[in-house]
Amino acid sequence: MIKLLVGLGNPGQEYEATRHNAGFWWLQDVARELKVTLATERAYHGRVGRTQVQGRNLWLLEPQTFMNLSGKSVAALARFFKIAPEEILVAHDELDLPPGQAKLKFGGGHAGQNGLRDIHAQLGTGDYWRLRIGIGHPGDKSEVSNWVLGKPMAEQRTAMQAAIARGVKAIDSIVRGEMEKAMQQIHTEAPPRPKPPRKEPPAAPT
Repeated sequence: MIKLLVGLGNPGQEYEATRHNAGFWWLQDVARELKVTLATERAYHGRVGRTQVQGRNLWLLEPQTFMNLSGKSVAALARFFKIAPEEILVAHDELDLPPGQAKLKFGGGHAGQNGLRDIHAQLGTGDYWRLRIGIGHPGDKSEVSNWVLGKPMAEQRTAMQAAIARGVKAIDSIVRGEMEKAMQQIHTEAPPRPKPPRKEPPAAPT
């Protein structure tokens, strides 16, 4: 069973709409779905909320440390409440998936994602769950920093929100530890809407 949900991002209005904050978007939508209020808790270096699922505490955490120090926040809360790494799910932006896709996975490396890198270091393991929210890749490694800190185009944002919505709908399965079911809900991408038939211009009079 998952006891801690974490969304990664950067605090501050200037970062709110950037690709790197996809984890924040998901966590905030989950909080609204579960009717949980997030409040700043200095002891955990983030915005924190709590609810109960099946009589057990479920924590929501939005680190306010900036992305590179996310592990400081995650480890502080997890250690205090004795939450094991395998009981944690971290939602984050994923360069290797296109907008509109999301993948749930357990363990693995950090693939250069600085928030995950610090969580690995602070927890001493990579054995926690991740919800990877696709943001696409700029195509050039040198452009990655500008890409993740940039705002997605309207079409990309719409696709990302669709993937996030699937992640929110799967929250009951996630917190109960029914990960196979959650994967089916999250990984199934909705088919694109068919485009309306193209109207041919009226024929010129002869």
